[in-house]
Amino acid sequence: MNIGLWWWSNLPHGPEDWKGPIGGFALSAFQRYQNPLKNDFPSDEEINNDLKLLKQYTPRIRTYSTLQNPQVYRLADKQGLQVMAGAWIDRRLDNNEKEIETLIAQARRYPNSINRVIVGNEVLFRNDIPPEQLMAYVDRVRAALRQPVSVAEPDYIWLKYPELAEHVDFITVHLFPYWNGMDRKDAIGAALGSYKELRAKYPNKPVVIGEIGWPSNGDRFQRADPSVSNEAIFLRQWFVTAKKENIDYYVMEAFDQPWKEKLSGRTEAYWGMFNADRQLKFPFTGPVTEDTAWPWKALAASLLALLPMIWFARHYSRFKLMGRFFFCALIQLACGLITWSATLPFNFYLSWIDWTMLVLLFPAQIAILAILLINGFEFTEVLWRRGWVRHAGLLAPDPVEKQPFVSIHLACYNEPPEMVIITLDSLAALQYENYEVLVIDNNTKDPAIWKPVQEYCEKLGSKFRFFHLEPWPGFKAGALNFGLKETDPRADVVAVIDADYVVREDWLATLTGYFHDPKVAVVQCPQAHRDFEHNRFRRMTAWEYDGFFRIGMHHRNERNAIIQHGTMTMVRRSALEGTGGWSEWTICEDAELGLRLMHAGYELVYVDELMGKGLTPADFKAYKSQRYRWAFGAMQILKGRWNWMTKKGPLSGGQRFHFLTGWFSWFADALHLIFTMMAIFWTAGMVAFPTIFSLPMQLFLIPVIGFFFAKAIFGIVLYRARVPCGWYDTLMASLASMGLSHAIARGILHGLTREKTSFVVTAKSRRLGGSNFAAFAPVREELLMAIALLSCVIGMGMRFGTQYVEGTLWMFILAAQSIPYVSAVVGAWIAHKAGDKAG
Repeated sequence: MNIGLWWWSNLPHGPEDWKGPIGGFALSAFQRYQNPLKNDFPSDEEINNDLKLLKQYTPRIRTYSTLQNPQVYRLADKQGLQVMAGAWIDRRLDNNEKEIETLIAQARRYPNSINRVIVGNEVLFRNDIPPEQLMAYVDRVRAALRQPVSVAEPDYIWLKYPELAEHVDFITVHLFPYWNGMDRKDAIGAALGSYKELRAKYPNKPVVIGEIGWPSNGDRFQRADPSVSNEAIFLRQWFVTAKKENIDYYVMEAFDQPWKEKLSGRTEAYWGMFNADRQLKFPFTGPVTEDTAWPWKALAASLLALLPMIWFARHYSRFKLMGRFFFCALIQLACGLITWSATLPFNFYLSWIDWTMLVLLFPAQIAILAILLINGFEFTEVLWRRGWVRHAGLLAPDPVEKQPFVSIHLACYNEPPEMVIITLDSLAALQYENYEVLVIDNNTKDPAIWKPVQEYCEKLGSKFRFFHLEPWPGFKAGALNFGLKETDPRADVVAVIDADYVVREDWLATLTGYFHDPKVAVVQCPQAHRDFEHNRFRRMTAWEYDGFFRIGMHHRNERNAIIQHGTMTMVRRSALEGTGGWSEWTICEDAELGLRLMHAGYELVYVDELMGKGLTPADFKAYKSQRYRWAFGAMQILKGRWNWMTKKGPLSGGQRFHFLTGWFSWFADALHLIFTMMAIFWTAGMVAFPTIFSLPMQLFLIPVIGFFFAKAIFGIVLYRARVPCGWYDTLMASLASMGLSHAIARGILHGLTREKTSFVVTAKSRRLGGSNFAAFAPVREELLMAIALLSCVIGMGMRFGTQYVEGTLWMFILAAQSIPYVSAVVGAWIAHKAGDKAG
């Protein structure tokens, strides 16, 4: 399939063969790394070698200036080439005088080689001087020379100024179907039509086509696509047509001129029939292939993918055949893109700055493909497994005498007492004998909040104990460590739930049996939610949370690598105390504990049963704050346990894989923020200074767009397969997830650059609402980013429109980049309106 894809993208094309001399070439003799703007000119030897090469294909050349590279005329005379010599005319009147004087002198000195002359190249097209002044220059040169004299302009200039024809001996026209946005298939007909129109307009004047051609690379212009095969087909068809119609012409141009890219855009560098290294770009006979090196690239891509594909197919033979085929195809596609990305830059004339940017951006391309493969692996395992290897379900309850004693710890801070009391009632109703409940309130200032909870615990009896800690360090982990010291000595298991959860009566009875296995340290249930059905915001967030527990946790559980959560979790007490208790150096003490227990060699069991349900965050501010805390804590763990994850040790390869790559999607959010800031800056540069800031290459645009679509498809398909909700809830959950991107990005970047941050408790009860304008206060950064990106799209549309495919792709990427920010704004508005209705 890989080789077939390379073959299909490089199908040979078969234009008519050409055998014979070419009408002529427009010549700029600057070598690959030379630039007249930097006063870097070719030597006599280099020019002479170019003329020798061209003489093999044509007896005629055309020049543009008599002051620049004046030795061309002497060397052309020695080579026996005929020259249509040009004087460069522009707004520099003094320089114009020098050009004209030198043109006259050279034409008189080499009357045998300089057989006609051109006064000015596209002068009226550029509006450099008035037509009257240009005609005066022409009259002056005609009076001084015997050679025929003309002016070179596009066809519409000759039609606009018919008086110009009265001052020239012949008409020199430039025909560029490419710059007219023509499809290559229509280009010959369009050029021939323009030529015949001029012949009909001026029947008594010979018409010479001074420039005609097609670029081999650069930016697509409307329907005109620059490529080697299109250049070859156009020129070979033109050679045949011109011979048949007896047309006098000069090909634009002999050699690629990389220096022109900085002057007039990327495409200007690629008009040569020869590349800048003086190699012919295409044959004159037989079929034309866009990339003659494609077989080697296809082979390299296949070899690069071969061992990873074989390893995957054998190691995961438990997957269905379709799954193994799909992921192997994904590996091959990634290797093909790497090969393409690594070799494509060599088709361009890149400066050291371009190469530096490529070297810096290439790792980002690798990262994108790595994230795609990681997501693809999850996609493959979830969809095409034959069964879960480590599936765990509910157990039959133990008799009372065999029940492990469980100490349930409920840490709370500033929580509404009525909410905590509901949780306590559910714990009091547990169908389990051997347990206690420790309610640890840490640092709540207002006695009106914590006193009712204390009083209620006293009413519930001796199983319930209440502790008020003020002041107390360590956030939630500090409170849980206090609870660990107060735990009943009989306790074998410590269970933790959040203050807003309502648990099922059989929570402990059906799960504590797993602790009879001494290898098991944790039994984790999903973080589920309640009371969300009639609140649009709570509903979308509830289904967003559900996705991870239905998809990601199962995927990680296959390799004993789940993320332990700080609610609906049970921990073997001896393992918890033996590994150091709850870590107070990270704000994600739960996930860190799970990793630490894996490092100690324990098993973690994931049971996908909704044994308890809590409340979703009350508003978008709380929702963002929670995810920011998770991202920040993840980076604390990554930095603190880096050696565990990157070096061989107690952790298995699968565990290291998940704890390193499991946060890659969050890293993608951080990269998205950085890339967006760079894109805004670059777009502003392209709009304001298009000659300095060029359109991005397709090399970077296509993989980014492909990644965007692949990730969206993976997510939606997995949701539809695993999460028990309809299309509406799937799309709303996606909106909620995307709306968190900026908060996650900030959490990742802050977590990598800072040691600590405040532990902000997620608000679960509705806060007092405000004005409609206040609804956007939690997402003001996202709103500004969305406005900036929208402005960039509008600016690009006004500056470039859709004439360049790269410009259109770039506008699509800018629009796609805005989706997370727009999602956050929409999510904040939904939360605000849902709060109003709840109020």
